[in-house]
Amino acid sequence: MNKKDFETRTNIIKETFMDDKNIKCHIPTEELELDENIHQEGDFFMTEDGEFVDLEFQFTDFTEDELVKFIELAENLHEKYERKIRIYILCPKYINVYVKEIEIMSDADFTIKLCCTNIDPCEVILNGIKNKIKNNEFLDEDDFHALAMLPVMCDKDKKHYFRSESIKIRNRLLY
Repeated sequence: MNKKDFETRTNIIKETFMDDKNIKCHIPTEELELDENIHQEGDFFMTEDGEFVDLEFQFTDFTEDELVKFIELAENLHEKYERKIRIYILCPKYINVYVKEIEIMSDADFTIKLCCTNIDPCEVILNGIKNKIKNNEFLDEDDFHALAMLPVMCDKDKKHYFRSESIKIRNRLLY
């Protein structure tokens, strides 16, 4: 993750989720050694006091199954590292949230917060990729996958824009 992406994502955590903990670093998912059946997307960070923060972009309706996925992620991280886990899920306004705020019983110490906002996660992803290109940084497999998926993940009113941007970038980089 480059410096601009780090700043963008940590600002979302601070401003959108009102989390004033000082985030010291990004942690690549592979380094967390999560169990194979556990959700392994999102951007993981560590605070100065050793807590984990996971920023997730939700592109589909938020259902009970989605919540379970994040609970299992939190429990797996807590089991491996015995640290507090905070999972922040950023949703565009166009998705439906089918889960009410409820208390979740668990031995793990975690918090899950969901925020539906006008911040478009697809724009955040696209701008991050454009910044990497602008800074002559290498795009990895995840970046190319995200580019290909943008037209599928976005609001249907923006499909043309994201499809066009995705094709332009992939076409120019692959040839």
